[in-house]
Amino acid sequence: MPRSMKNDNFIDKSFTVMADLILKFMPGVNQSQKAAFAYYRDGMSAQADGEYAEALDNYMEALKLEENDNDRSYILYNIGLIHQSNGQTDLAMEYYQQAVELNPRHCSALNNMAVLCHYRAEQAKEAGQEELAEDLYEQAAQYWIRAIRIAPNNYIEAQNWLKTTGRANLEVY
Repeated sequence: MPRSMKNDNFIDKSFTVMADLILKFMPGVNQSQKAAFAYYRDGMSAQADGEYAEALDNYMEALKLEENDNDRSYILYNIGLIHQSNGQTDLAMEYYQQAVELNPRHCSALNNMAVLCHYRAEQAKEAGQEELAEDLYEQAAQYWIRAIRIAPNNYIEAQNWLKTTGRANLEVY
């Protein structure tokens, strides 16, 4: 039984009914897209409940069915979020990169890539690997600059970090 049928929450049930109605009457949406959306929706619900294995299963099914690159980028991004929250940062980075390849304007994926690079830089710095740390800080800066170009009012902390570390190109904003 799909997760959407299991929800005890009135709001979740209402959302599911509305989403199903919209999909049913939307012109140009084929069965594969409808199924992909259902899996994606169930994945988001499972992820919100902390049921990461179930969420990953749903996202993988959605990925098999979804044909739209923009929609695929959000599925990949959510898979990355799960891996990041599970401490699998290398795997998370791979999924974020795939999301950005499909949607170069996916600023959330760019931000998360920057966060991971910054985290790795901090670890390298603590381990005395100054050169590696500097390279990783520079990667983080480049990802944040790209994200900020797309969404200039977001990522204020990143903007401050870029400015205080001298990595900001003020023409970027």
